[in-house]
Amino acid sequence: MALEAFSDEQARVIVNLEQAYQVWMETLRTLNDIPYNMRIKEVSGREYLYEVTDRAGNMRSRGPLDPDKQAEFETYKTEKAELKDRLAQSKKTLKEQASLYRALRLPMLPAEGGKILREADRMRFLGEQAMVVGTNALVAYALEANAFIRDAPDSTLDFDMALTATEADTTRPTLWKVLKEVDMTYTVNAERPFQARNAKAYEVEILSAPSRIGGQQARDKPRPVALPEQEWLLNGRPIDRVVGVYGGEVARMIVPDPRWFALQKLWMAEKPGRNPQKKPKDRKQGIALLDAVRQTMPHYPLDAAFFGELPEALKPHFEDWEARGPGQ
Repeated sequence: MALEAFSDEQARVIVNLEQAYQVWMETLRTLNDIPYNMRIKEVSGREYLYEVTDRAGNMRSRGPLDPDKQAEFETYKTEKAELKDRLAQSKKTLKEQASLYRALRLPMLPAEGGKILREADRMRFLGEQAMVVGTNALVAYALEANAFIRDAPDSTLDFDMALTATEADTTRPTLWKVLKEVDMTYTVNAERPFQARNAKAYEVEILSAPSRIGGQQARDKPRPVALPEQEWLLNGRPIDRVVGVYGGEVARMIVPDPRWFALQKLWMAEKPGRNPQKKPKDRKQGIALLDAVRQTMPHYPLDAAFFGELPEALKPHFEDWEARGPGQ
């Protein structure tokens, strides 16, 4: 198989990129969690402490100004200034590592998909409520393999996400809020209500296992397609990686267990009704990824115990792959 191991320098940059991203995202979330702004305002001759709730300038009173409120105000100003400084410094470090990542020609994610993932991560939607499926996941698998997976086609013009929450929670952000924070031009495709498109015609498709359909809030959109084969992608151990994005940005990806993803791809290559133009790519991706798992991911064993976990629909695909032998 065509596996090309990353150099020591490439591997080092991948580690540094992840560390820089974690510091930046942690700081960004902390800054987002404190009030948008605070100010002291005089009303009818008396001063009050107000919290500014959004960029439009909406405010709510926190009560008349007294020594405790004054101390709260001063503490807030100091904390916000420190966080903004730390955010600027961490962003600078992240940009530097992203530049090195790109210069070393490591696997990259499309810019539009990266924007969605960064916002989903900031809002704690990624992981807790969704993961990346489809061709884009191969970027994360390459990093897990510490190698380029040359035999796996990775070109794609859309972005697939699968919803993973088990129960709807109105305290959590919605998928629609995530998309609108990224780009206000996203609209739901009336003919395909599981799909959203922006003004650039970039498509986002939302999928779900039948067991997770109830995890989406009733008012949320797009509404996912419930596909039984998505149940397989909930098995095993997901992979969590930080990757470079075209345009000099960075994003975090959470993708399914590579073994289950690869076998689902092989099953899709023979699924009745599947677009015939997609089937060859499905098969190539499935075989290349299983080969990569066997060669570079011993922490994802392809042994008898794993085979015993497989449903009957996937066992023939595993046996066919195994019969090919390494490098075939």
